[in-house]
Amino acid sequence: MRIMASLAVVAALGSVPSLSHAASLHAAWEKFKAGRALHHLSKDGERALADILTAQQFVAQGKVDQAVPPLYDAQKRLEAARKAEKRFNVAESALQPAPQHPVSPTHQPVTTPTDWVPVGGEFVASDILAPEKKAAVATANAQLKAGDSQAAAQTMQVVGEDVDFIVALAPLDQMEGAVNRATVFVEGRQPKQAADALNQALDGIVFVSQDFVETLPSASGPAAAPAATAAVPTPKK
Repeated sequence: MRIMASLAVVAALGSVPSLSHAASLHAAWEKFKAGRALHHLSKDGERALADILTAQQFVAQGKVDQAVPPLYDAQKRLEAARKAEKRFNVAESALQPAPQHPVSPTHQPVTTPTDWVPVGGEFVASDILAPEKKAAVATANAQLKAGDSQAAAQTMQVVGEDVDFIVALAPLDQMEGAVNRATVFVEGRQPKQAADALNQALDGIVFVSQDFVETLPSASGPAAAPAATAAVPTPKK
């Protein structure tokens, strides 16, 4: 889907900034399709992904003790994402991976229907964008990777061009299990095994188009059966 800037957004961006204009600019952005795209994301899922990436960096640097807190946070946030509305139950074979972001070469497909959580997203800039707008898209993507979709939305307001948005879906049970294993390994000071588990958590992610996400059946609501929860290691005192 192409994300088109509305005249209201363009007019708002062209006006002199002031506090009185902030509310109208926010309202215009909410009507802007790029702003609505970010509403697909799970706040807890976003933060969990950012925690996993932080832990991965610490493990790669050999700082296994520093990887423990973000992994504990990731566990809590994945559990919160499990209870929230923004998740979908579908077999992976029914997903349509976005051509702009193919799955990892080491990706292991989930063979049964499972809950998927939208843990992130990515704006895809066209080649015809001006350099400063490409830079804004890159900044917004970095903010999304850090779990700050609000900042990404503010950054994207200055682009005002056709930009595709793709959504990162994570299989909840599989990601949670990999994070739990990584936690056990960092507590045991086994960086290689921890790195492998974190890679498995990230390799399970599948990027799909925003349009496709809107066709997915919700796993929330009274009819949704709760999924089994992987064991969570007890934090050390």
